[in-house]
Amino acid sequence: MPTEHRRPRAATELNRRDDLLRAAARLFVEKGFAATTTRDIAQAVGMRSGSPFYHFRSKQELLKAAMIEGLEAGHRRLQAAIAGIDDPERRLRLMIRTHFGNLLEGDCHTPMLIHESRSLDAAARAEIAAASDRYQAAWQGTLDELAACGRLRSAASPVRLLLFGMLNWSGQWYRPDGPLSLDEIADAASELLLR
Repeated sequence: MPTEHRRPRAATELNRRDDLLRAAARLFVEKGFAATTTRDIAQAVGMRSGSPFYHFRSKQELLKAAMIEGLEAGHRRLQAAIAGIDDPERRLRLMIRTHFGNLLEGDCHTPMLIHESRSLDAAARAEIAAASDRYQAAWQGTLDELAACGRLRSAASPVRLLLFGMLNWSGQWYRPDGPLSLDEIADAASELLLR
């Protein structure tokens, strides 16, 4: 009987943790890490000001967790989108569209938070870099395949980094009610790269 009571509470606590991560990421993007207080975050999810510390030891830990969770969720969506796609050009097009979806259609604020990693210690930045590397590995493999078959001029790592810079910057100018759909923007980004 006591086990039954623990399960719903554990699920509720996990949901509260997820709510905190989403609210914190959104507020860190909107206001900046330094200007966002734990009181702001708690208020955004209907908690008391000290309640976030039940889930996270500090605001820095909350930032790190939000960034890593966003990168990992994006990685899962990316892997699902490209599963079984052998043609590297088709795969790249799907990867670009999925990345835009991760950035602009959901509540993933991770790419917009990258500059906030300066607020974290070296160990936390290393964890974020490792999560980012996992996300980017499939991209580099696809770029390498495209270069090997002559559909891409170069697959050197700056190409991948420039691609991410271009894609991630779209959050600064894209508007859902604008003249271009995400599909059209993804096609344009693909055409910039592919021969």
